[in-house]
Amino acid sequence: MSPNIITEAGVSTRLNQWWSSTPFITSGVTIICAAIYLVCLLVGYDSYAEICFLPSAVASHFQVYRFYTSVLFHGSLLHVLFNMLTFVPLGTELERIMGSVRLLFLMFLLATTNAIFHLIVAFLVDYNPLYHVSYLVDECSIGFSGVIFSMIVIETSLSGVQYRSVFGLFNVPAKWYAWILLILFQFLASNVSLLGHLSGILSGFAYTYGLFNYLLPGPSFYSSIEGLSMLSVCVRRPGFILCTGGTTYGQLPTHSNMSTPPRRTSTVQTSTNQEQEDPRFPGRGRTLASTGTEPTAREANANLHARLLDNSTPSELLTNSQHTAANTVRADATVTADQTDTFDEELKKLVGMGFERTQAEVALAAADGDPNVAIEILMSQQD
Repeated sequence: MSPNIITEAGVSTRLNQWWSSTPFITSGVTIICAAIYLVCLLVGYDSYAEICFLPSAVASHFQVYRFYTSVLFHGSLLHVLFNMLTFVPLGTELERIMGSVRLLFLMFLLATTNAIFHLIVAFLVDYNPLYHVSYLVDECSIGFSGVIFSMIVIETSLSGVQYRSVFGLFNVPAKWYAWILLILFQFLASNVSLLGHLSGILSGFAYTYGLFNYLLPGPSFYSSIEGLSMLSVCVRRPGFILCTGGTTYGQLPTHSNMSTPPRRTSTVQTSTNQEQEDPRFPGRGRTLASTGTEPTAREANANLHARLLDNSTPSELLTNSQHTAANTVRADATVTADQTDTFDEELKKLVGMGFERTQAEVALAAADGDPNVAIEILMSQQD
């Protein structure tokens, strides 16, 4: 029987679209972890004791490099596959909110703090006066799952949901979600590092509670990195997402503006509220699955369509849309009216040419508003 070509093509197309929608840093980390595992497999490298996180070796020989090598190496195909399939949706959500450079710095920070927590807990348990548990300081841990557990805590805090589904079987309170996963993995899988996952959870909560705020650089740090000439090729990639304030063209794509905005009246975000923005969760779309707090020209258009459905009079529509547009300009002082209009006009042209709106917006932002460069980026995605 001949294979179903249409079905196979459909699956291939969907996988390609899923991967092409993955942002730059998330896809890059996934490729690096997979490539490292394949190289180790091909050359027969299995000396994980040299690169794993080993508390006794770190403390006695100050082998700090283990903080990061242990994160990138994996012990089996199932190990790297499961970790990366879990990481891609988490990294995609956080990268679209924070920006590519900010997410890269966050993962570096989490890998460092996870290792520090791992060290502290291991030696506290080993040298406690009540009962010595020495095997933890000699436990060799590898894998990206520690950082993943930190990101689970951060993403759950960002989402604002009250309950989370565990493998689609049952719901648990969101504040207990990471702890439930920690316990389940200990029972469902073998050779799982309890302390490595626990350290990730501790780092995630420390970040969400603002304990790492003094370690987080300001927006100028990320903008200066994005402006480096040696990174211009990366910055212009369609999957690269600039940090908030890094571009003056429109609103960067987040989970919030990929869904249809609800029918509501836009509100004005004052400069005072903007100055009080939480540095842990930067950007306009800090809360997942929300509509954001700053009105944009796209929201103005959505409100205009909503009023059309409500059978408002033409004069009322014109007045309301003018007020909403005025509020939009006042809400974002860094974006001039001409720049916003130009961006929206070019975006409409790209959508009219048949490109998907979200991809066109990302490409146009990456191209600094140049429609010709944006078209090249979009065409390269379709190749």
